[in-house]
Amino acid sequence: MNTKTMSEATEIIQDNLEYTMFSWSKQKGLAPIAVKHAEGVYLYDYDGKRFIDFSSGLMNVNIGHGNQRVTDAVIKQMQEVAYVTPSCVTKVRGELGKKLAEICPGDLNKSFFTLCGATSIENGIKLARLYTGRHKILSRYQSYHGASYGAMSASGDPRRLQMDAQQSPNFVHFDLPYLYRWEYGQENLLKEAIASLERVIAYEGPGNIAGILLEGESGSSGCLQYPLGYLKAVREICNRNGILLIMDEVMSGFGRTGKWFGFQNHEIVPDMIAMAKGLTCGYLPFGCLMVSDKVASKFDDTMLPMGLTYSAHPVSCAAALETLKIYEDEGLIENCVAMGNYVNDQVDLLKQKHPSIGDFRNTGLLGCIELVKNRKTKEPLAPFNAKPDEMVVMNKVAAKIKELGMCTFVRWNYIFIAPPLCVTKEQIDEGLAIISEAIKIADENCN
Repeated sequence: MNTKTMSEATEIIQDNLEYTMFSWSKQKGLAPIAVKHAEGVYLYDYDGKRFIDFSSGLMNVNIGHGNQRVTDAVIKQMQEVAYVTPSCVTKVRGELGKKLAEICPGDLNKSFFTLCGATSIENGIKLARLYTGRHKILSRYQSYHGASYGAMSASGDPRRLQMDAQQSPNFVHFDLPYLYRWEYGQENLLKEAIASLERVIAYEGPGNIAGILLEGESGSSGCLQYPLGYLKAVREICNRNGILLIMDEVMSGFGRTGKWFGFQNHEIVPDMIAMAKGLTCGYLPFGCLMVSDKVASKFDDTMLPMGLTYSAHPVSCAAALETLKIYEDEGLIENCVAMGNYVNDQVDLLKQKHPSIGDFRNTGLLGCIELVKNRKTKEPLAPFNAKPDEMVVMNKVAAKIKELGMCTFVRWNYIFIAPPLCVTKEQIDEGLAIISEAIKIADENCN
């Protein structure tokens, strides 16, 4: 190992630890990877060690790392104009809006460009309230919509609990069971899920509810799949009660689930779509709230009270437009379907080897292995919102995954499988071999 290189890596890590703060982490005792460069599905550190990225960063680098087509588009745009106020227009802004209108179904033709997923959600909530004149937003307990106050309050994720007293008002959560932990027969799951939602709407007063906010497909909560027919029923409930349906496609959008958007697996059309992540695949921060013509028309002759200094940023628009072309030119959505089917088959084989694998839920390449202590009782290897002392085994599993050269998202008793959409069968085999080796630690704790 080169001493000079080692010194450089150590200095980089030290500077980051001393002068920056890390999301969702205690700030002491961290051992981050110092990434020097990245290409395709791989990251490389300063010592030359290669890590396979099996969660696409934070489920956002859908096109893979280091695609120079995006770099070239960004440079070209910066050479022309790097920034204009959102009251001005650029060629790339209009082209991107037109392209998104082509991709989106129904009358979802209007783009309001934002900075990230949370700002897309925030503006979707605001617009729903402005359009309907109502104040309540309903969302699922096991969901995540972002870290800003409004988006976190809308989330059902337990990370919101530490700021419970400061939550934004008028967010109401409902429970939606998932099949693996539902004990009363698959035929009753949809019926109870819909009945439960309708009870909450009745209790809260349908005339008070501006919108229902749901993920296109569940992500960081554990890829918890909707009962078949659920989103169609929710769409009908919204239509019947004058409630807007807002789909959060920040994680599940842009090919991740084998369609442009996760909700397209359920044959519905929402009133708004919140986008980010796969729109630029992390190459630049960017987001979009896609709005139906019906909702947008309310503001034809009325001021739209929404704005961001960096809305429709020309350089981010250029990155997004080129990214959308890459999805099409490289057949990434088609590859996602094929590789998703391959992952399903290979994880089925892993289940035969590893008694700790209780369930695998996957849509396209948005998948999650759930580890259990006992397949019969389904006792999780780490519980929901696990405390540090309940994470001992899973921390060992996560450490082994990193040691063997993989970056992926490990949370509670979940291991996520969400590689870039350009992944090959050989790379999937490589990644699953690492996960299989790490899961042996979990197997030792089965009973």
